[in-house]
Amino acid sequence: MHQVLVLGAGKIGSLIACLLSESGDYEVHLGDRRADEPQRVRDSCHTDKMRVAPLDATDREALRQYAQSQKISTVISALPYYCNPLVAEVARDLNLNYFDLTEDVQVTHQVKTVAQGARTAFVPQCGLAPGFISIAANELMQRFESLDTVKMRVGALPVNPNNRLKYSLTWSTDGLINEYGNFCEAIENGQLVKVLPLEGYETITVDGLLYEAFNTSGGLGTLAETYAGKVRRLNYKTLRYPGHCEKIQLLMNELRLNEDRATLKRVLEHSVPKTTQDVVLIYVAVTGHRRAELYEENYVKKIYPKTIAGKTWSAIQVTTACGMCAVVDLVIADPKRYTGFVTQESISFSAFLSNRFGKYYA
Repeated sequence: MHQVLVLGAGKIGSLIACLLSESGDYEVHLGDRRADEPQRVRDSCHTDKMRVAPLDATDREALRQYAQSQKISTVISALPYYCNPLVAEVARDLNLNYFDLTEDVQVTHQVKTVAQGARTAFVPQCGLAPGFISIAANELMQRFESLDTVKMRVGALPVNPNNRLKYSLTWSTDGLINEYGNFCEAIENGQLVKVLPLEGYETITVDGLLYEAFNTSGGLGTLAETYAGKVRRLNYKTLRYPGHCEKIQLLMNELRLNEDRATLKRVLEHSVPKTTQDVVLIYVAVTGHRRAELYEENYVKKIYPKTIAGKTWSAIQVTTACGMCAVVDLVIADPKRYTGFVTQESISFSAFLSNRFGKYYA
């Protein structure tokens, strides 16, 4: 049985641990520096395939000793993005498989460097966006002889917005601020370029509802590097209800809180409510040529909260955790194919959706 260490017993890590332990194929060790959190998760999942581990993942030696003593073969980081380089280095030293949820471009480059020459798999950017959105976009892109434009749009939104931001905190506040504040990657005229976050404003209608979309960092994953020179235009934007972008621009740019992210985090967490009544909207549009004619293909999906292991989980928890677990399942099942640095777009779309965890997207 695979010994898997899941680091972080928060919103996403807790569901990852439940899903893997319930499958019967993984002995899950759930590590968190808050000693009571892993036990709470274990009790709520009603599983005997989960061990709890009071563990500070920023303590390199403690992490190393635990992984060695428990014969861990795979480590999954559900930690804030800035914790991941250290975890990746420990994984490389101990020849472990490594997976994370990072949206941070620089952290991904660090993981790629660590993974050079590794015999095990290093798979950053699992989850939804980055993650599944690259798998879905890559599938559509393969259906064209030549590519013109690829639009990738994802939103995790409250079903019933009830504040001026028209938003609720559904996942990591650190990750949200990072996406809103960092430079973004895109392809323009076939070239990899940097674009400003909160710019590139547009609107889109899905099922009769109007959304706004704007640049955010990290959602493309490695897709821009993979397709540079092969597509005229490729970009990723976050979906929100109309009016949100303008207010975030006020906070981050005009009030300059992008320069004081600790204060911005306190403001958001003090003022913006959390919710589990959310919806995840996934939208991919690809245009290109077949037999010298211009075609377009789309992938559009809405995902709502689901009951798993007797508990209702939010849509963002389901899409992120199931995205991670499906990729873990596929990579571990084929260790000869997946070694070194593994991109999300190298994962088969059909294999993902037919996977026991990926089925929650289907």
